[in-house]
Amino acid sequence: MMELKKVIYKVSLKMTIGSVNIRVNDISFDSREVKKNNIFVALKGSIDNGFKYIDKAILNGANSIICEEVPEVIDKKITYLIVQDSKRALAIISNNFYDNPSKKICLIGITGTNGKTTTVTLLYELLKSLGFKVGMISTISFKYNGIDENTLHTTPDSITLNQYLRRMVDHGIEYCFMEVSSHGIDQSRIFGLNFKGGVFLNISHDHLDYHKTFKDYRDVKKTFFDQLPKEAFALSNFDDKNGKYILQNTLADKKSFSINSYSDYNAVILESDFSGMLIKINNTDFWTHLIGKYNASNLLAVYSVAMLLKLDSINVLSHLSKLKNVRGRFDIINAKKAKIIIDYAHTPDALKNVLTSINEIRKDFKKLITVVGCGGDRDKKKRPLIGKIASIKSDKVIFTSDNPRNEDPKKIIESMNNGVPSECIKKVINVINREEAIRKAFSMLKSGDVLLIAGKGHEEFQEVKGRKKPFNEYKIVEYFKKRRFQITSGRKKNIK
Repeated sequence: MMELKKVIYKVSLKMTIGSVNIRVNDISFDSREVKKNNIFVALKGSIDNGFKYIDKAILNGANSIICEEVPEVIDKKITYLIVQDSKRALAIISNNFYDNPSKKICLIGITGTNGKTTTVTLLYELLKSLGFKVGMISTISFKYNGIDENTLHTTPDSITLNQYLRRMVDHGIEYCFMEVSSHGIDQSRIFGLNFKGGVFLNISHDHLDYHKTFKDYRDVKKTFFDQLPKEAFALSNFDDKNGKYILQNTLADKKSFSINSYSDYNAVILESDFSGMLIKINNTDFWTHLIGKYNASNLLAVYSVAMLLKLDSINVLSHLSKLKNVRGRFDIINAKKAKIIIDYAHTPDALKNVLTSINEIRKDFKKLITVVGCGGDRDKKKRPLIGKIASIKSDKVIFTSDNPRNEDPKKIIESMNNGVPSECIKKVINVINREEAIRKAFSMLKSGDVLLIAGKGHEEFQEVKGRKKPFNEYKIVEYFKKRRFQITSGRKKNIK
């Protein structure tokens, strides 16, 4: 338990009703999870408003309420704390309740439209291999000291973030690398955390269902760097045209990396094929298992962070060369003399990067077949862009379902087809069922071909009408790979 007056330290209060000299057990912003003597924070979201659930939270045992307006009915047994911004208040009290764990660890945030998970994971694996005690918080998982837990969001809520960081601090973790999403920034989930560094990878078309305009999306990313303290570093990719803009107002130590332009840290790709790349960084050549120019950029970002953390250059490059690919990111599965690639690419820029990389290195490979879909209830403007890119850069493309959620997958595929140029229409096949689409692609696959299955990567489910159905593309690929030469058009089997 903790005294309420200590929990709310540094929260900007407009009004207090009741006593702050009470003790609280925990914090919650979901009234259904409230227990005896909890603080309930009424968050105002785009879909729902926690203010409506204050009575339910009190009924479930809350002894204090944080909200943005005074409720019509006041319970004299309850303390009400009226604030300007309940999301920021939640972030501050979460920091206080868990004793500000981000101040006791070297926390580095990585943001960008594409490459966050790869970069965070590579940093985690690099420092772990160098002997440091390290943790990570990513789209895929929360990891430290052999613990590996699935995460629900790219950037978790303020309470969960501080719980994670507290656990790491208690286990002696020295460094934590964390994905920072635009939603996490805009919703103040990371507000008040003590970052020792921030990394900007890139920005392209995504999340415009939420941010409305690209400028809004870009400027939200920028605020992460605007809020960094002067003791931190701000590292930006100068190959991205927004890289310099991102650093304009930061107080942190400004650093840059790039492949195509002059910057503090540079790299050159010397060789590239389906087994990896030979890259020169800091006048030293090293081989990596990762593939593609965008991954060379991610590796350079990792190297740059390592240098800013004052690690030894040769030792870092030696260990970087041993790191394996991140699951679901350009994962290559060999099928006789064909190549099957599973990749999480679900934005126009990410898909373009993957397809460009394949086309640059496939050389003697004959045909590139792509299976791709778009998620439902998300940015609809990117669907024709993905359709255009996939059809132009593939020899054959199958449009299918991704996570249709509450939308009709047929309508999503129609939107993708709207972006296909007239000269590419004959390349396109529409198959609504994703497993059937993969089966169809396998039936077309010949020796020397490349098959890209894009959009879901590491995910082990498909989200349809509020339900998450088991869907593991690795298992599906293995099944069809074994039966490739026995498949007929009338044969289907569900793989779980």
